[in-house]
Parts: sequence; structure tokens; C-alpha cells
Amino acid sequence: MKLLITSRIPQEIFDDLAKVYTIDYHDSLEPLSREELKMRIQDAHALLCPLSDRIDQKILDAGENLKLVANYGAGFDNIDTRYAAYKKIAVTNAPAPSSAVSTAEMTFGLLLAAARGLVPGDKLVRQGDFQGWRPTFFLGQQVKGKVLGIIGLGRIGSEVAKRALAFGMEVVYFSRTRKGDLEDLGLRYMDLAQVLQKSDFITIHTSYQPQLHHLISKDALGLMKESAILINASRGPIVDEKALVQALKDKKIAGAALDVYEFEPKVHPDLLTMDQVVLSPHLGNATYAARMEMGENARDNLLALAQGKDLPNRVN
Repeated sequence: MKLLITSRIPQEIFDDLAKVYTIDYHDSLEPLSREELKMRIQDAHALLCPLSDRIDQKILDAGENLKLVANYGAGFDNIDTRYAAYKKIAVTNAPAPSSAVSTAEMTFGLLLAAARGLVPGDKLVRQGDFQGWRPTFFLGQQVKGKVLGIIGLGRIGSEVAKRALAFGMEVVYFSRTRKGDLEDLGLRYMDLAQVLQKSDFITIHTSYQPQLHHLISKDALGLMKESAILINASRGPIVDEKALVQALKDKKIAGAALDVYEFEPKVHPDLLTMDQVVLSPHLGNATYAARMEMGENARDNLLALAQGKDLPNRVN
């Protein structure tokens, strides 16, 4: 069986897969073009791809022998799972527990960076403008006692909540399901409007679904406090980036910290000029521990296909 791998992966994962597959390996961090992907997938029986590869009907139709698309990541909104099912092509994901921990840590890093102005502070020092400690110089927000609103209390949101409690924050949340165990620790469930209105910091941790496109809209941003900071380490299209830029310009909210973007890898040009915005290149679960565990999950799905076994993480 032939396996197409469209991005560089850990060597250990590659070595395991090479024992059972003939591999067409794109050993690069640069993505394949759409045309090259369509060409190289033609004789592949399986595809291992990152979530930055858009696997739509045209790509799936090009894979005449394709039996499995294994996504290297917990999310899978980059794949047309319904059309894949229609074509009898399985789709799997890699929901590694370490991914949730790493993304939660990154989220809190973004929160603290935004609260304390670490990015413009770093810039100031590098430019030689630091003149020494002064009582009212570069004051930021202390997070203890502040309200953190979490939208989506799945595995990542739950990990963020635990860290927020450790920092002495009050935590409120909106999610599809109530989390009694976390409510026992002090979390409070609210509807979305209440979370937006009450929170000093708002962080998004929902998986992407079409009905959540622009969940954070002009109207939603209008409900937030003028002192509030928005953090997004989930999926870019959940936030209306144009509306966010306008809210920041009009000082409807105080700042934002973004790890994902609506038209990724493109970023709204106005965001690039704003000191009150922290920008990160989609590093949510970019730790060795998380990416290895995700790779192991993806590998297990691919080995199961080669061995004729049930796929551990099938999503369609």
C-alpha cells in the first residue's frame, strides 16, 4: 500500500510507517500546492496530512485508490468528512491528551502576554527606550480576581479553567454541556451573552463547525467590556476578524491575543500594526510532547488500516 505524507513528521513516526507502506514523503514544512497534491494523491491508498491541508471534494476525487485520510491533529474541519464517507474513505484524527495541555499552556501564555503588555515591552527594551523602573511605567492588568470567560469547555477549555483557578481568577463558561465536576471547583455556567458581558478575559475553545462561523461577531464584541481582552487559540473563522479590528480601533475592547486567524496563514494587515494585540503563528499544541503523541495516534490509525483492523480514531 502507498502512503502520501504531505508534511515533515517526527523521524520515529516515519520509520514505523515505512515498515508497512511505500511512502511518498514531502519532507518539508512548506505545503504542497493544490495541483501537486492532486497529482501525488492519485495512486495513494492513504494520506497523512496536517490540518493546514484542505482536503475537499476535488482532492478526494483525485485519490482514486484512497481508503484513509489520517489528520495529524485533533481537529478535522479541514477535511470534507461527509463527502469522504460518501466516497467510502475513512477519516481519522489524533486527539492526543498532551495536545490539550499544551494548548491550554499556550492560551495562558497569550493571556498573560496581553494582560502585561509583554510584546510591546520587549520591543521597547530592544529599541533602547528602557529608562529604568518608575512607579507608573507600563502598567498592565493583574489577573488575580479577574473574571475569565471560557467559550467551549471541552478538554482544552477544562485545562485552561484549572490553570485560571490556580491564578486566583473567577471562571465562568458557556458550553454545549454542563461540567458538574468543574462547577464543584467553582466554575459558573452562563449563556453566551452573559459570559461576554461579565468577563475581563474571554478565551475561545470550541471546535469549528459551520454554525459557529463568526460566533464572535460585531454584536458579540459589542457586549464585551471596554477593558476586556479576547483570546483565540481554537479556529480563526470563529472570530469575525474585520469586526475585531474595528472593535479594537474604536476601543470597544482593550486588546486581543490570537494564535489562529480567519484566513490563515494570512493575517488582517491592521492587526499587524496594533500594540494591544499579541500575534502567534498557530503554536497552540506546538510542543514536542504533544506533536509526538499526535503522531503516534495518526500512526496507529494508519497501521490499523494496513493490518485490516478497526481504526482507533475514526470520525466519519
